[in-house]
Amino acid sequence: MKTLYLLRHAKSSWENTGIDDYDRPLNARGQRAAMVMGVYFAQQQLRPDLILCSSARRTLETLDQVRPRIPGKPQLSIEKELYLASANDLMKRLRKVDPAVGSILLLGHNPGLEDLARLLFGKQKTEVVDGLNAKYPTGGLATFAADIDSWKDLKAGGASLQSFVIPKGLV
Repeated sequence: MKTLYLLRHAKSSWENTGIDDYDRPLNARGQRAAMVMGVYFAQQQLRPDLILCSSARRTLETLDQVRPRIPGKPQLSIEKELYLASANDLMKRLRKVDPAVGSILLLGHNPGLEDLARLLFGKQKTEVVDGLNAKYPTGGLATFAADIDSWKDLKAGGASLQSFVIPKGLV
């Protein structure tokens, strides 16, 4: 059994219109939301073995609030290729993870993250799926369980959505 956490970066700032999208920081609301999600990781004892994080500024700033609150010392890989990656590209990346890794936190962007979530749960129909389908806001965290021994076996419709939480619902 493998566990996958999909965390969308927290709310970014659009204050400086001259800045490149890649370099946009979190706004004040995003900083608070990222901290709330970090506290959630700590309270729920969520322990990813590996963190895959986009190298964009807003994902790194989200990570700065979450990572110190994660129990243990997960491996960290910051990857430019995760910036605005498609669902298919994210799936390909996940399939390359060492089979010894039991759980992954993927911190990235929409639409790729949301599309990946939908791809993973496939035709699953639950109240949790309905919540994710309604909206995958910034700071949203989807938790999946996949009954596989190796990440290379991860496939469309091959994971069960266990929970979906958003910062607003935790305060």
